Amino acid sequence: EYKIWKKNSPFLYDLIMTLALEWPSLSVQWLPDITNPPDKDYSVQRLLLGTHTSDAEPNHLMIAEVQLPKDTATVEVRRYDEERGEYGGFGSVVGKIEIVQKILHPGEVHRARFMPQNPCLIATKTAGPEVLVYDYSKHPSRPAPGGRPNPDLTLRGHTKEGYGLCWSPNVHGLLLSASDDSTVCLWDIKAAGKETKQVEATSVFRGHEGVCEDAQWHQLHEQLFGSVGDDRNLCIWDARAPGAAKQTVRAHEGEVNCLAFSPFSEFILATGSADKAVNLWDLRAIHKPLHSFTHHTDEVFQVQWSPHNETILASSGSDRRVHVWDLANIGQEQSPEDAQDGPPELLFVHGGHTAKVNDFAWNPNEPWMMASVSEDNVLQIFSPAQNITNDSELAPRPPVDDKELEA
Repeated sequence: EYKIWKKNSPFLYDLIMTLALEWPSLSVQWLPDITNPPDKDYSVQRLLLGTHTSDAEPNHLMIAEVQLPKDTATVEVRRYDEERGEYGGFGSVVGKIEIVQKILHPGEVHRARFMPQNPCLIATKTAGPEVLVYDYSKHPSRPAPGGRPNPDLTLRGHTKEGYGLCWSPNVHGLLLSASDDSTVCLWDIKAAGKETKQVEATSVFRGHEGVCEDAQWHQLHEQLFGSVGDDRNLCIWDARAPGAAKQTVRAHEGEVNCLAFSPFSEFILATGSADKAVNLWDLRAIHKPLHSFTHHTDEVFQVQWSPHNETILASSGSDRRVHVWDLANIGQEQSPEDAQDGPPELLFVHGGHTAKVNDFAWNPNEPWMMASVSEDNVLQIFSPAQNITNDSELAPRPPVDDKELEA
Protein backbone atom coordinates (compact mmCIF):
# COMPACT_ATOMS: atom_id res chain seq x y z
CA GLU A 1 0.00 0.00 0.00
CA TYR A 2 2.70 2.44 1.05
CA LYS A 3 4.87 1.59 -1.96
CA ILE A 4 1.99 2.30 -4.33
CA TRP A 5 1.38 5.62 -2.54
CA LYS A 6 5.08 6.48 -2.88
CA LYS A 7 5.08 5.82 -6.63
CA ASN A 8 1.91 7.87 -7.14
CA SER A 9 2.99 10.77 -4.92
CA PRO A 10 4.35 13.00 -7.71
CA PHE A 11 0.87 13.13 -9.23
CA LEU A 12 -0.96 13.64 -5.95
CA TYR A 13 1.03 16.42 -4.27
CA ASP A 14 2.49 19.83 -5.00
CA LEU A 15 4.70 19.42 -1.93
CA ILE A 16 5.50 16.67 0.50
CA MET A 17 8.20 16.71 3.16
CA THR A 18 8.97 13.98 5.68
CA LEU A 19 11.00 14.05 8.86
CA ALA A 20 11.62 11.06 11.11
CA LEU A 21 11.54 12.52 14.61
CA GLU A 22 13.59 10.99 17.41
CA TRP A 23 10.36 10.18 19.29
CA PRO A 24 6.71 10.15 18.23
CA SER A 25 4.77 13.39 18.67
CA LEU A 26 1.16 13.16 19.86
CA SER A 27 0.52 16.77 18.87
CA VAL A 28 1.20 19.16 15.99
CA GLN A 29 0.18 22.78 15.39
CA TRP A 30 1.50 25.52 13.09
CA LEU A 31 2.53 28.69 14.88
CA PRO A 32 0.94 31.70 13.12
CA ASP A 33 4.09 33.58 12.11
CA ILE A 34 5.79 33.51 8.72
CA THR A 35 9.13 35.11 7.76
CA ASN A 36 10.56 35.71 4.31
CA PRO A 37 14.38 35.74 4.34
CA PRO A 38 15.68 38.24 1.76
CA ASP A 39 16.89 36.79 -1.58
CA LYS A 40 15.64 33.28 -0.76
CA ASP A 41 13.06 31.24 -2.66
CA TYR A 42 11.54 29.95 0.57
CA SER A 43 9.61 31.26 3.57
CA VAL A 44 10.11 30.07 7.14
CA GLN A 45 7.24 28.88 9.31
CA ARG A 46 7.23 27.09 12.65
CA LEU A 47 5.57 24.02 14.13
CA LEU A 48 4.71 23.14 17.71
CA LEU A 49 5.51 19.50 18.57
CA GLY A 50 5.94 17.29 21.62
CA THR A 51 7.57 13.99 22.51
CA HIS A 52 6.34 10.66 23.80
CA THR A 53 9.57 8.95 24.89
CA SER A 54 10.31 5.69 26.63
CA ASP A 55 10.17 5.94 30.42
CA ALA A 56 13.84 6.63 31.05
CA GLU A 57 14.21 9.48 28.51
CA PRO A 58 13.20 13.08 29.25
CA ASN A 59 10.26 14.55 27.31
CA HIS A 60 10.23 17.92 25.58
CA LEU A 61 7.88 20.52 24.18
CA MET A 62 9.49 21.38 20.82
CA ILE A 63 9.43 24.11 18.18
CA ALA A 64 10.53 23.26 14.64
CA GLU A 65 11.42 25.65 11.83
CA VAL A 66 10.28 24.69 8.35
CA GLN A 67 11.62 26.13 5.10
CA LEU A 68 8.78 26.12 2.58
CA PRO A 69 9.12 26.91 -1.14
CA LYS A 70 7.53 30.16 -2.29
CA ASP A 71 5.15 30.12 -5.24
CA THR A 72 7.93 31.65 -7.32
CA ALA A 73 10.29 28.75 -6.56
CA THR A 74 10.44 26.15 -9.30
CA VAL A 75 9.23 23.00 -7.61
CA GLU A 76 10.31 19.83 -9.30
CA VAL A 77 7.50 17.73 -7.89
CA ARG A 78 8.23 14.80 -10.17
CA ARG A 79 11.66 14.43 -8.62
CA TYR A 80 11.80 12.11 -5.63
CA ASP A 81 14.70 12.32 -3.22
CA GLU A 82 15.16 8.73 -2.02
CA GLU A 83 17.56 9.61 0.78
CA ARG A 84 15.42 12.33 2.29
CA GLY A 85 12.12 10.64 1.46
CA GLU A 86 10.49 13.75 0.07
CA TYR A 87 9.07 15.18 -3.11
CA GLY A 88 9.20 18.78 -4.15
CA GLY A 89 12.83 19.78 -4.03
CA PHE A 90 13.04 23.48 -4.85
CA GLY A 91 15.98 25.53 -6.07
CA SER A 92 19.10 24.38 -4.31
CA VAL A 93 17.28 23.75 -1.03
CA VAL A 94 15.09 20.76 -0.38
CA GLY A 95 12.45 21.79 2.18
CA LYS A 96 14.21 21.70 5.51
CA ILE A 97 12.70 20.92 8.90
CA GLU A 98 14.81 21.63 11.96
CA ILE A 99 14.07 21.46 15.71
CA VAL A 100 15.11 24.90 17.02
CA GLN A 101 13.85 24.75 20.63
CA LYS A 102 13.39 21.98 23.20
CA ILE A 103 11.76 22.70 26.58
CA LEU A 104 11.75 20.04 29.31
CA HIS A 105 8.28 18.63 29.97
CA PRO A 106 7.15 16.27 32.78
CA GLY A 107 6.05 13.11 30.96
CA GLU A 108 4.75 12.89 27.41
CA VAL A 109 3.08 15.86 25.75
CA HIS A 110 -0.49 14.72 25.07
CA ARG A 111 -1.33 17.97 23.32
CA ALA A 112 0.22 21.40 22.87
CA ARG A 113 -1.67 24.51 21.70
CA PHE A 114 -0.64 28.18 21.53
CA MET A 115 -2.81 31.05 22.76
CA PRO A 116 -4.11 32.92 19.67
CA GLN A 117 -3.82 36.34 21.35
CA ASN A 118 -0.22 35.67 22.49
CA PRO A 119 1.41 32.80 20.58
CA CYS A 120 4.41 32.74 22.97
CA LEU A 121 2.13 31.07 25.53
CA ILE A 122 1.79 27.32 24.98
CA ALA A 123 -0.63 25.16 27.00
CA THR A 124 0.14 21.43 27.28
CA LYS A 125 -1.71 18.32 28.45
CA THR A 126 0.50 15.96 30.41
CA ALA A 127 0.42 12.34 31.57
CA GLY A 128 -0.95 13.70 34.88
CA PRO A 129 -4.00 15.78 35.82
CA GLU A 130 -2.21 19.15 35.58
CA VAL A 131 -2.38 21.41 32.54
CA LEU A 132 0.81 23.42 32.05
CA VAL A 133 1.52 26.76 30.40
CA TYR A 134 4.94 27.65 29.01
CA ASP A 135 6.10 31.01 27.71
CA TYR A 136 8.63 29.74 25.19
CA SER A 137 10.24 33.19 24.89
CA LYS A 138 11.48 32.75 28.51
CA HIS A 139 13.18 29.39 27.91
CA PRO A 140 16.55 28.69 26.23
CA SER A 141 16.75 26.85 22.90
CA ARG A 142 18.08 23.76 24.73
CA PRO A 143 17.53 22.85 28.39
CA ALA A 144 20.48 23.03 30.77
CA PRO A 145 22.13 19.65 31.46
CA GLY A 146 20.48 18.03 34.47
CA GLY A 147 17.66 20.59 34.39
CA ARG A 148 14.11 19.93 35.54
CA PRO A 149 10.80 20.86 33.90
CA ASN A 150 9.91 24.43 34.83
CA PRO A 151 6.49 25.45 33.49
CA ASP A 152 5.49 29.09 33.86
CA LEU A 153 2.01 28.13 35.13
CA THR A 154 0.41 24.96 36.51
CA LEU A 155 -3.37 24.76 36.10
CA ARG A 156 -5.27 22.61 38.61
CA GLY A 157 -8.80 21.23 38.60
CA HIS A 158 -8.67 17.76 37.04
CA THR A 159 -8.04 14.49 38.88
CA LYS A 160 -6.90 12.51 35.80
CA GLU A 161 -5.03 12.99 32.54
CA GLY A 162 -6.69 13.75 29.19
CA TYR A 163 -6.21 15.07 25.67
CA GLY A 164 -8.72 17.82 24.83
CA LEU A 165 -7.30 21.36 25.01
CA CYS A 166 -8.53 24.62 23.48
CA TRP A 167 -7.78 28.33 23.98
CA SER A 168 -10.64 30.74 23.40
CA PRO A 169 -10.27 32.39 19.98
CA ASN A 170 -12.27 35.39 21.23
CA VAL A 171 -11.31 36.01 24.87
CA HIS A 172 -7.69 36.47 25.95
CA GLY A 173 -6.51 33.88 28.47
CA LEU A 174 -9.49 31.48 28.62
CA LEU A 175 -8.51 27.81 28.32
CA LEU A 176 -10.66 24.65 28.16
CA SER A 177 -9.43 21.16 28.97
CA ALA A 178 -11.14 17.75 28.73
CA SER A 179 -10.15 14.89 31.00
CA ASP A 180 -10.51 11.18 31.67
CA ASP A 181 -12.14 12.28 34.97
CA SER A 182 -15.29 13.04 32.84
CA THR A 183 -15.08 16.82 33.37
CA VAL A 184 -14.23 19.93 31.39
CA CYS A 185 -12.23 22.56 33.27
CA LEU A 186 -12.12 26.25 32.39
CA TRP A 187 -9.27 28.53 33.49
CA ASP A 188 -8.66 32.22 33.10
CA ILE A 189 -4.89 32.53 33.20
CA LYS A 190 -5.26 36.29 33.76
CA ALA A 191 -6.17 35.27 37.32
CA ALA A 192 -2.56 34.22 37.91
CA GLY A 193 -0.80 36.68 40.17
CA LYS A 194 2.80 37.80 39.62
CA GLU A 195 4.09 35.58 42.39
CA THR A 196 1.88 32.51 42.01
CA LYS A 197 2.59 29.85 39.41
CA GLN A 198 -0.61 27.92 40.09
CA VAL A 199 -4.13 28.66 38.90
CA GLU A 200 -7.29 26.88 40.06
CA ALA A 201 -10.09 26.18 37.59
CA THR A 202 -12.67 28.97 37.34
CA SER A 203 -15.42 26.44 36.51
CA VAL A 204 -15.78 22.65 36.25
CA PHE A 205 -18.40 21.26 33.85
CA ARG A 206 -19.84 17.82 34.64
CA GLY A 207 -22.02 16.43 31.88
CA HIS A 208 -20.38 13.23 30.67
CA GLU A 209 -20.44 9.73 32.09
CA GLY A 210 -16.97 8.33 31.57
CA VAL A 211 -13.99 9.83 29.77
CA CYS A 212 -14.42 13.32 28.28
CA GLU A 213 -12.27 13.15 25.13
CA ASP A 214 -12.35 16.69 23.77
CA ALA A 215 -13.63 20.22 24.41
CA GLN A 216 -13.61 23.03 21.85
CA TRP A 217 -14.72 26.65 21.87
CA HIS A 218 -17.28 27.92 19.38
CA GLN A 219 -15.36 30.11 16.92
CA LEU A 220 -17.84 32.99 16.80
CA HIS A 221 -19.81 32.99 20.10
CA GLU A 222 -17.42 33.69 22.95
CA GLN A 223 -19.47 31.95 25.67
CA LEU A 224 -20.32 28.73 23.80
CA PHE A 225 -18.27 25.54 23.74
CA GLY A 226 -18.80 21.86 23.05
CA SER A 227 -17.55 18.63 24.60
CA VAL A 228 -17.63 14.95 23.56
CA GLY A 229 -16.91 11.71 25.36
CA ASP A 230 -16.88 7.95 25.61
CA ASP A 231 -20.58 8.08 26.58
CA ARG A 232 -21.13 8.83 22.85
CA ASN A 233 -22.61 12.21 23.68
CA LEU A 234 -22.05 15.69 22.29
CA CYS A 235 -22.74 18.44 24.86
CA ILE A 236 -23.14 22.15 24.07
CA TRP A 237 -22.35 24.44 27.01
CA ASP A 238 -22.64 28.08 28.00
CA ALA A 239 -19.41 28.92 29.85
CA ARG A 240 -21.36 31.17 32.24
CA ALA A 241 -23.61 28.27 33.35
CA PRO A 242 -21.58 25.25 34.52
CA GLY A 243 -24.63 23.59 36.10
CA ALA A 244 -25.88 21.67 33.08
CA ALA A 245 -25.25 21.46 29.33
CA LYS A 246 -27.60 23.54 27.15
CA GLN A 247 -27.96 20.64 24.71
CA THR A 248 -26.94 16.99 24.83
CA VAL A 249 -27.28 14.53 21.96
CA ARG A 250 -26.22 10.94 21.34
CA ALA A 251 -23.80 11.76 18.53
CA HIS A 252 -22.39 8.41 17.36
CA GLU A 253 -22.60 4.65 17.74
CA GLY A 254 -19.14 4.58 19.37
CA GLU A 255 -17.04 6.77 21.66
CA VAL A 256 -16.74 10.34 20.37
CA ASN A 257 -13.09 11.38 20.24
CA CYS A 258 -13.06 14.90 18.79
CA LEU A 259 -15.10 17.88 17.67
CA ALA A 260 -14.56 21.12 15.75
CA PHE A 261 -16.78 24.18 15.20
CA SER A 262 -16.77 25.76 11.76
CA PRO A 263 -14.81 29.05 11.68
CA PHE A 264 -17.22 30.36 9.01
CA SER A 265 -20.72 29.26 10.05
CA GLU A 266 -22.11 29.88 13.53
CA PHE A 267 -24.36 26.79 13.40
CA ILE A 268 -22.11 24.09 11.95
CA LEU A 269 -19.77 21.67 13.75
CA ALA A 270 -18.25 18.24 13.14
CA THR A 271 -17.50 15.26 15.41
CA GLY A 272 -15.27 12.20 14.91
CA SER A 273 -15.78 8.81 16.50
CA ALA A 274 -14.63 5.27 17.19
CA ASP A 275 -17.51 4.23 14.90
CA LYS A 276 -15.23 5.39 12.00
CA ALA A 277 -17.58 8.21 11.00
CA VAL A 278 -17.30 12.01 10.96
CA ASN A 279 -20.72 13.55 11.63
CA LEU A 280 -21.84 17.04 10.61
CA TRP A 281 -24.23 18.94 12.92
CA ASP A 282 -26.44 22.03 12.82
CA LEU A 283 -26.90 23.62 16.26
CA ARG A 284 -30.44 24.70 15.28
CA ALA A 285 -31.53 21.06 14.83
CA ILE A 286 -29.06 19.01 16.82
CA HIS A 287 -31.31 15.96 17.31
CA LYS A 288 -29.78 14.23 14.26
CA PRO A 289 -26.66 14.77 12.11
CA LEU A 290 -26.91 16.74 8.86
CA HIS A 291 -24.56 14.25 7.21
CA SER A 292 -22.22 11.39 8.03
CA PHE A 293 -18.83 11.19 6.27
CA THR A 294 -17.84 7.54 5.96
CA HIS A 295 -14.62 6.28 4.41
CA HIS A 296 -12.28 5.81 7.37
CA THR A 297 -11.65 2.15 8.17
CA ASP A 298 -10.81 2.65 11.87
CA GLU A 299 -11.36 5.11 14.74
CA VAL A 300 -11.35 8.84 13.95
CA PHE A 301 -9.27 10.79 16.48
CA GLN A 302 -9.00 14.29 15.02
CA VAL A 303 -11.18 16.59 12.94
CA GLN A 304 -10.30 20.14 11.82
CA TRP A 305 -11.93 22.71 9.53
CA SER A 306 -9.83 24.47 6.91
CA PRO A 307 -9.18 28.07 8.01
CA HIS A 308 -9.29 29.16 4.35
CA ASN A 309 -12.27 27.40 2.82
CA GLU A 310 -15.67 27.11 4.49
CA THR A 311 -16.69 23.82 2.85
CA ILE A 312 -13.40 22.00 3.55
CA LEU A 313 -12.94 19.70 6.55
CA ALA A 314 -10.27 17.09 7.33
CA SER A 315 -10.14 14.08 9.64
CA SER A 316 -7.55 11.51 10.70
CA GLY A 317 -7.27 8.38 12.76
CA SER A 318 -6.06 4.87 13.41
CA ASP A 319 -6.38 3.86 9.75
CA ARG A 320 -3.15 5.81 9.02
CA ARG A 321 -5.01 8.28 6.80
CA VAL A 322 -5.81 11.98 6.68
CA HIS A 323 -9.07 12.50 4.74
CA VAL A 324 -9.99 15.86 3.21
CA TRP A 325 -13.72 16.38 2.66
CA ASP A 326 -15.61 18.98 0.61
CA LEU A 327 -19.15 19.64 1.87
CA ALA A 328 -19.99 21.26 -1.48
CA ASN A 329 -19.78 17.83 -3.15
CA ILE A 330 -22.24 16.04 -0.86
CA GLY A 331 -24.90 14.31 -2.97
CA GLN A 332 -23.16 14.77 -6.32
CA GLU A 333 -23.74 12.03 -8.87
CA GLN A 334 -20.85 9.60 -9.38
CA SER A 335 -19.95 6.96 -11.90
CA PRO A 336 -19.75 3.44 -10.41
CA GLU A 337 -15.97 3.60 -10.99
CA ASP A 338 -15.60 6.82 -9.00
CA ALA A 339 -17.88 5.50 -6.25
CA GLN A 340 -15.39 2.71 -5.59
CA ASP A 341 -12.84 5.34 -4.52
CA GLY A 342 -15.17 6.83 -1.93
CA PRO A 343 -18.17 9.18 -1.64
CA PRO A 344 -18.27 12.34 -3.80
CA GLU A 345 -17.43 14.57 -0.83
CA LEU A 346 -14.10 12.76 -0.26
CA LEU A 347 -11.70 15.14 -1.98
CA PHE A 348 -8.30 13.71 -1.04
CA VAL A 349 -6.72 10.93 1.02
CA HIS A 350 -3.22 11.43 2.42
CA GLY A 351 -1.74 7.94 2.66
CA GLY A 352 1.86 8.75 3.56
CA HIS A 353 1.79 7.41 7.13
CA THR A 354 2.39 3.77 8.04
CA ALA A 355 1.01 4.04 11.60
CA LYS A 356 -1.88 5.75 13.43
CA VAL A 357 -2.07 9.50 12.77
CA ASN A 358 -1.90 11.16 16.20
CA ASP A 359 -2.71 14.72 15.14
CA PHE A 360 -2.73 17.01 12.11
CA ALA A 361 -3.03 20.75 11.51
CA TRP A 362 -3.96 23.09 8.67
CA ASN A 363 -1.35 25.72 7.81
CA PRO A 364 -2.83 29.19 8.63
CA ASN A 365 -0.76 30.93 5.94
CA GLU A 366 -0.84 28.47 3.03
CA PRO A 367 -4.23 27.23 1.80
CA TRP A 368 -4.34 23.42 1.47
CA MET A 369 -1.02 22.82 3.26
CA MET A 370 -1.14 20.53 6.30
CA ALA A 371 1.18 18.89 8.80
CA SER A 372 0.55 15.47 10.35
CA VAL A 373 2.32 13.28 12.93
CA SER A 374 2.05 9.52 13.41
CA GLU A 375 2.87 6.91 16.05
CA ASP A 376 5.96 5.74 14.15
CA ASN A 377 7.80 9.06 14.79
CA VAL A 378 7.02 10.56 11.36
CA LEU A 379 6.17 14.23 10.71
CA GLN A 380 4.85 15.01 7.23
CA ILE A 381 4.06 18.36 5.60
CA PHE A 382 2.02 18.16 2.42
CA SER A 383 -0.08 20.07 -0.10
CA PRO A 384 -2.42 18.14 -2.42
CA ALA A 385 -1.91 18.86 -6.13
CA GLN A 386 -3.77 21.90 -7.45
CA ASN A 387 -5.72 19.87 -9.99
CA ILE A 388 -7.17 17.87 -7.06
CA THR A 389 -8.06 20.82 -4.87
CA ASN A 390 -9.18 22.73 -7.96
CA ASP A 391 -8.91 26.02 -6.12
CA SER A 392 -10.40 28.65 -8.39
CA GLU A 393 -7.69 31.14 -7.44
CA LEU A 394 -4.94 28.80 -8.51
CA ALA A 395 -3.94 27.97 -12.05
CA PRO A 396 -5.07 24.41 -12.75
CA ARG A 397 -2.46 21.83 -13.56
CA PRO A 398 -3.08 19.60 -16.64
CA PRO A 399 -5.00 16.45 -15.66
CA VAL A 400 -3.05 13.29 -14.87
CA ASP A 401 -3.60 10.42 -17.26
CA ASP A 402 -5.05 7.48 -15.30
CA LYS A 403 -2.57 5.20 -17.04
CA GLU A 404 0.29 6.98 -15.27
CA LEU A 405 -1.11 6.10 -11.84
CA GLU A 406 -0.47 2.67 -10.40
CA ALA A 407 -3.57 0.89 -9.21
